[in-house]
Amino acid sequence: MSIAAGNTTGLWALVAMELWRKTRRRLRAGPVYRWRFTGRTPERVLIAPPDLRLADQQIALEIYYGRYPFAGHVVETGGKSPFQIADANRRWLRSLHGFRWLRHMRAAGTELAAANARALVGDWIATHGSRINGVAWEPAITARRIIAWLQHSSVVLQGAEFPFYRGYLKSLAIQIRYLRSMVREMPEGEEKLRARIALAFAALSLPAPASALRSATRNLSEELDRQILPDGGHISRNPIAVLELLADLLPLRQTYANQAESPPEALIGAVERMLPALRFFRHQDGAIARFNGMGVTIPDRIASVMRHDDTAGAPLLHAPHSGYQRLCMGGTTVIADTGASPASQASYKAHAGCLSFEMSAGRQHFVVNAGVDAYGAEEFRPLSRATAAHSTAALNDTSSARFTHSPRVNDLLGSPLIGGPKTVSSRRTDTRGMQGFVASHDGYAPRFGIYHEREMALSGEGTVLDGIDRFFRNGGTRTPDDGRDHVTIRFHLHPDVELFQADKGRLVLAAPNADRWVFACREVAPQVEESIFFAGLGGPRRSRQIVLAFKASRLPEVHWQLTRAGS
Repeated sequence: MSIAAGNTTGLWALVAMELWRKTRRRLRAGPVYRWRFTGRTPERVLIAPPDLRLADQQIALEIYYGRYPFAGHVVETGGKSPFQIADANRRWLRSLHGFRWLRHMRAAGTELAAANARALVGDWIATHGSRINGVAWEPAITARRIIAWLQHSSVVLQGAEFPFYRGYLKSLAIQIRYLRSMVREMPEGEEKLRARIALAFAALSLPAPASALRSATRNLSEELDRQILPDGGHISRNPIAVLELLADLLPLRQTYANQAESPPEALIGAVERMLPALRFFRHQDGAIARFNGMGVTIPDRIASVMRHDDTAGAPLLHAPHSGYQRLCMGGTTVIADTGASPASQASYKAHAGCLSFEMSAGRQHFVVNAGVDAYGAEEFRPLSRATAAHSTAALNDTSSARFTHSPRVNDLLGSPLIGGPKTVSSRRTDTRGMQGFVASHDGYAPRFGIYHEREMALSGEGTVLDGIDRFFRNGGTRTPDDGRDHVTIRFHLHPDVELFQADKGRLVLAAPNADRWVFACREVAPQVEESIFFAGLGGPRRSRQIVLAFKASRLPEVHWQLTRAGS
């Protein structure tokens, strides 16, 4: 079977699996099965779990005036219920029905905000509480809503009359039973783990038999063992997944303690591994490296999670299970992707960035990946996922991993990877006064028969970064001159970095309040081209990139260097 045929077969297997899941979910939500979601209504909320996500009371005021700023979009309802809007941006709708915005009402701390929260929850119950369909009842959205309703039950129920109180608890109970029946049908990945977290929160926060808590704890432990890797990374290889899951797991750990229940060992172990993993991905300014779906970093969000990190010392230099390397000396930090593509079901946000890297010095980023615009137009997402949007080598203007481009398939699956590096080897080359690694991948081998190897070394107390890129066929033989050996190595620059031409073809990288760095290459004259940085705080920004273009048959090995030149 050819590689393309294998990828197509795997894709259609995913399509068939997802169609089967949707059919089962539709049947479970239908009138024949729906009676199972009814039952005894809890008498009260025992405890409101903490919420680590940032809150802004100004957003509570915006919501009061009918402006809903969710997921990068602002929708003005003109006095109508936001839950009657069906044609808005899909990410906005998911954010609306997820109810995480209740934290802003809680931050406002006023009776007006509490009354508004109560009115909106009551509106949702009246509009969607008895109709189990659409975006509002997607299992992933239901899990977020359950967590939010429990975490902010105090503000929602503040001053509530008894009929609303009972209706709130009845709706919450129906959602919990629904999620419990649907969680098995969810695809492997972050949202399935969050659903298990939501059910554990529910078993702790509402009156429930001891067997319900045991079952929720057992299922949570099994999912944590499946999804959290031994080095603390997530199976999706997306750094933001570590942050988002910690924002739920840390309050869950605290809720177990507050209820005088022992947190499961899997939860304790996962948190203790994930906190150092999050530090692994951070540059010295606190921003997270832009790999596999990571976009803009909001520093306060990181700080709210990292204050729970009791571990001391420098971050690890190698995350072998997640597939990343880190070099850090003298204020210079390099983070590189040296891992294979994640499994298809966990690859919906994964990028074709194998052997890409980012480099920062102090608080200034110099070499970056383009990252993603989390709230931007969907048509830009494939561009940000392509190899060309990463600081690595691309062959023949193609990506080292492949994605689906069918709108119908993407609407169903969310555009998983259907091909990419399967074998990625890496090893450390640290010596006294130097940190380094060598890594190679086979992402281009099926199509072009070419392997890419990258060697990087940081030395001189962080003042010199040496890189070597090699291209060869199986067995280490030289690449033939067959017209399928065009190489483009890109070094994307942060938008704040300016470029100046120096002597002997060298380029000077300069940024405000930072030392300058000089880029040089022995074999190829570097070119400067336009680029785009998708992960800007205010949206995509123009930037530039250094490009080395050549043929692998003529230059099987290329040496480049970045040297700190002082202020």
